[in-house]
Amino acid sequence: MATFDYQIGGVTMKVPTGCMFTHIIRGDGKNITYQNAGVDCGFVGALNAGFCNWRIDFTYADTSNKTYRTSRGKTHTECKINPMRDNSPQKLPHYGKACAYINVNGVRRAGQCHHITK
Repeated sequence: MATFDYQIGGVTMKVPTGCMFTHIIRGDGKNITYQNAGVDCGFVGALNAGFCNWRIDFTYADTSNKTYRTSRGKTHTECKINPMRDNSPQKLPHYGKACAYINVNGVRRAGQCHHITK
């Protein structure tokens, strides 16, 4: 995740380089049994105030890159250094990809996708 700034109540928040957005997915074929996404910050990243007004979304797209399902996360107004979200198991109707995205203060900041193939 690259360094970025955002405003909360007139205060500038800075997210430093050293934070990574991770997406873990387990399952077999179109059957997802476990899915988790979150931010992991190294030592330098852990010194900041964290992510405020954050939300993690999961999306699913077919092989034509058409998104057919979105699991929108709750927006968390508290500031957290390690935002994380699990998603429920999924039975996908199509091969394609499963993605996770983090939004901070209404702006998509990072994402990671896994291709689901035969």
